[in-house]
Amino acid sequence: MLLEPIQYGLGGLSGGLVGFTLGLFGGGGSILAVPLMVYMVGVPNPHLAIGTSAFAVAVNAFANLLGHARFGNVKWRCAGLYSLAGIAGALVGSSIGKMIDGQHLLILFALLMLVVGALMFKRRGAEGDPNAQCSRENAPKVIAFGGLTGAFSGFFGIGGGFLIVPGLITATGMPILSAVGSSLLAVTAFGLTTSLNYAYSGLVDWGLAIVFIGGGVVGGLLGAFAARKLAARKGALNTVFALLIFVVAGYMLSKAFEQLAI
Repeated sequence: MLLEPIQYGLGGLSGGLVGFTLGLFGGGGSILAVPLMVYMVGVPNPHLAIGTSAFAVAVNAFANLLGHARFGNVKWRCAGLYSLAGIAGALVGSSIGKMIDGQHLLILFALLMLVVGALMFKRRGAEGDPNAQCSRENAPKVIAFGGLTGAFSGFFGIGGGFLIVPGLITATGMPILSAVGSSLLAVTAFGLTTSLNYAYSGLVDWGLAIVFIGGGVVGGLLGAFAARKLAARKGALNTVFALLIFVVAGYMLSKAFEQLAI
């Protein structure tokens, strides 16, 4: 399915917007990738948008993973175990997602966005144990959480960090910073699994993914710069972003129901 040149330009701009929100708010920006591809870029097939965005999210997560690893924020044993369990879940979830009608999938995606927006209002919990590790005692919980969040991530074609981070904290008791760093390995693994599954069915536009990723790199740098300037207003910014997610979700629901009514 070939897109017009202007659509690739809009893809780069959309990637820039996602990267900017990630850099500014520190998370949640990837949830905007699919609606931007469908409604701004004009990708006609929701499944193509999901498969393409899954690859872009995976690449961006890997880039962020390198930065967190450099600062020692990744607990590799836990991240690896969680990711391996989740890969199987992502494969199952993405296979089911491909069988769902595109407009119905967008409605479910919009409902998911409402949940994400609500979670952004929730304050972080306890600091956690910096020495927490994966062991025989907590391995079953890590594997269970990994499989479930992997399936969820694969079904919707998202990174799923907003689920993976609390999953790692609940299963191991690790601090939030370690959970964020470790989650990026899982986001990378789940995104690649989902995108490769979609690519097998011809549902990834590699050119669009590349320009989206390029725009995301530039946008991320600008967002990180803005975040440093606006650090004192972080709470207010997160509230604004959560409200933006609600607005986009409402728009998606109205458009999807319009398509179903035609």
